[in-house]
Amino acid sequence: MSVDFKKLKSFVKVVDAGSVSRAAGMLRTAQPALSQQIAALESHFKHKLLIRSNHGIAPTEAGLILYRHAQLLLKQVEQARIDIEQSSRSVAGRVSIGLATYSASSALSLPLLKAMKTRYPDIVVHINDSFGHVLSELIMTGKMDMAVIYGSRPIKGVVLHPLFREELVLVSPPGAAIGTVEGEALPLSALAEVDLLLPSRGHFLRQMIDESLARARVAPRVSAEIESVSSLVAAVMDGLGSTILPGSVAASAAGFRGADVRPLIRPAMTATVSLCVSDHLPMSEPAIAARSVLIEIVQALIREAPFGLKSAGEAERSQAAP
Repeated sequence: MSVDFKKLKSFVKVVDAGSVSRAAGMLRTAQPALSQQIAALESHFKHKLLIRSNHGIAPTEAGLILYRHAQLLLKQVEQARIDIEQSSRSVAGRVSIGLATYSASSALSLPLLKAMKTRYPDIVVHINDSFGHVLSELIMTGKMDMAVIYGSRPIKGVVLHPLFREELVLVSPPGAAIGTVEGEALPLSALAEVDLLLPSRGHFLRQMIDESLARARVAPRVSAEIESVSSLVAAVMDGLGSTILPGSVAASAAGFRGADVRPLIRPAMTATVSLCVSDHLPMSEPAIAARSVLIEIVQALIREAPFGLKSAGEAERSQAAP
């Protein structure tokens, strides 16, 4: 007996319905025929797949494993059907892309939307601006296709492909009396006496800032945690404190015009931005098209080399150089 998709679909429907009779009605097939399909699967896998009781039907441990694999296989087959049907037409569908806050990735949204509209007008692009850890969870559960997030360390359920590294800078109110000459680079040790306005501890950027300061043996004096870029700009420019951001964000935010922006040194503070995709769910044709466009835009952004932006490989080579 070969396992075909019809039997797998029937098995999934029985588990979802919790009853062979209900599943038979939903599939519009005879109950004995459906029972035979389940029996054939149990014979093939040499395991009991369902437990029958007065309360209905529930999967065994083996049945639960088959149920998970069957769901993935059926989703792939359905996506294949859609892709084949659309192969003679322009690529169409929907793709969801997350862009981490407080990152140069915010500069990707407009070029991405423009390029997708020109090349793939039948693809609806959904942009989500949220915190890195939330985005990775959405990728893991299949609720989002891809995201550009902070971090390069392994995360369960997703794969991270490093795209570029950003230099972090200290942004202070105009005329802030920090260090010596305005705009001059500051060692991390100088931040011990600075009131800082930072994202909350759940944000990947905050975690990297805390780790860098801990390695430099600096205890940060955090006076407020702010998740909104606009609110952060207003608080800094009103003199409530300084913040640490990628140079790209500090330079591109119009509200920071006139602020005291200083590079951070001894050691320099950098952040890796990566493309996050699922490690177990297949990508749809619209998602594959969007990923290709996104990578092209990132490469163009790196070539322009604004704000100390470097490709991940280039950053690693420069750090390894004597």
